[in-house]
Parts: sequence; C-alpha cells; structure tokens
Amino acid sequence: MNTRSMIFTLYGDYISHYGNKIWIGSLIRFLHEFGHNDQSVRAAISRMNKQGWVQAEKIGNKSYYSLSDRGVRRIEEASQRIFKLKPEKWDGKWRIFMYSIPEEIRNIRDELRKELVWSGFGTMSNSCWVSANINDSQVQDLIEKYDIAPYVDFFVAEYKGPHEDHNIVEKSWNLDEINQKYQEFIGEYSQKYVIDRNKIQKGHMTDAECFVERTKLVHEYRKFLFVDPGLPEELLPEKWLGGHAAALFSEYYKELAEPALRFFESVFQEANELNQKDEAYDVMDHPYMIE
Repeated sequence: MNTRSMIFTLYGDYISHYGNKIWIGSLIRFLHEFGHNDQSVRAAISRMNKQGWVQAEKIGNKSYYSLSDRGVRRIEEASQRIFKLKPEKWDGKWRIFMYSIPEEIRNIRDELRKELVWSGFGTMSNSCWVSANINDSQVQDLIEKYDIAPYVDFFVAEYKGPHEDHNIVEKSWNLDEINQKYQEFIGEYSQKYVIDRNKIQKGHMTDAECFVERTKLVHEYRKFLFVDPGLPEELLPEKWLGGHAAALFSEYYKELAEPALRFFESVFQEANELNQKDEAYDVMDHPYMIE
C-alpha cells in the first residue's frame, strides 16, 4: 500500500476528527502497523507538504503536520462520498467541461484529467468531459488552481437527443468494468467481515488489529472514488452493485470502529502527553522564555 495514500486515509478517517494536526512521530508509529518505515513516511509527508496538501509546523524541536485548506476540502469531499449509501437525486442536467490546453503546459493537462475523474467526469469525446453530478464549485476550484481560464469552457445543459441520457453514460464510462470491481470487493470483504465479526465477538482480535483492518477497509473502498463517477440512480444499470458494496462497507466499518478508535486514541494521547512533558522541560531549561 502506497505510503502517501495511506497517510491520506489516516487523515480522513482519524486525524481530521482530532484537531487535524499530528506529530510526525505519531504518524510514523501508526504507519509502522502497515509495514512502512520512518524514511518512507517522512518522504511521503514531505511530498504532500510540497504539493500543498498539508502544512508543517515546528513546536520546540518537533514537527507537526496538519491538512491545508485544500487538503481539508479534498478530505471532506471524499468523506461525503465514502459514507454515502445512496446516490443523490439527479437534477436532470449535465455538466460539460471542454479544454484546449497548450502543449507547453501538458503537465497541467495530465493533472487536470486526474482531477476531473476524481470529480465524477467521464470522456464523451476528446477534450470533452461530462458529469451528472452537481460539482460546479469543484470545477471552479480546478480552473483557479491550475490558472487555466483562457483554455477552458464549462456548461450546464440538458440533453435533447436524439438518444436517451443513458447513451451519454455508455459513451463516457465503462460501467461493466466498474461493476466488476465492486463484485471483487464484495467477494473479498463479505468473507473478511464474517470472520472478523466472529473474532471481535469472541475477544480474539486486538484493538491494534481492528485499527489495521478498519484502515485497510477504508483504504480499499476509497479507491472507488477514482473509478466510480457517482452517477444518480436514474442513470445506473439495473444490476448495479455499488449499493451492495456501500452497505457491506458500512456494516464492516461499524464492527471495527470502536476498538480501532481505542487504539488510535491510545497512541495519539500518549504522544500528546509525552510532547507536553518535553515542552515543560524546554521551558525549565530556558527560563528566559517565560514572560
């Protein structure tokens, strides 16, 4: 599992609910549970800092990291989509995003494509992206972030034929492929859910093990945010498995939630208490700092 991606998962599922700031030592401790070493964690959080996802703060001789405003927005978007059990009601309109970005800034074009997929867009034709989601503010953020206003156009429109709205879906996304990914998730995690539920009920699973499994569960389910456009129910095929996967995720998550949280809080609180003691020693060692 990618270290940077795991850090995003930890921020979204835990850290953002506890003041949004964490000591690098605690972050390393949590990532050790998944086999990541100190160096990989420091390198990943440094990259995230340079990319504008997190911001660094020095307190005494210790480094802390918190989500930037951009990071907070991304985590909030992800959380809303991850824990949404049913698709939102469609307003019957399509968001159409078109661009013609110069070759000399094609690196921006590549990044933009990833962001559009994240926001639920699909490619109807070359450089013409469509979405059935109400994501107008996200699009405006992208235009400002990449400073591409001269090269893009954005429309909100109704489809007037000659085909049905489902025809746009078929052109823009491979729903069979996405449904297959949901089938694989259900096949693997329905079995794991039953096994872990029995272990927890019998007291055969530690808090640390529940923390690892809950984090892995969120980490795997979060991947659907990069492939599933989150289409409204009206546009989904009859045998769509997204709802089944969402229900399974929700039940499994609830089963692991309490013991996983106990482990997180124990490590998080222990680090805070240790750091407070260190700060007290610092003040005693440097009395001139006391006003």
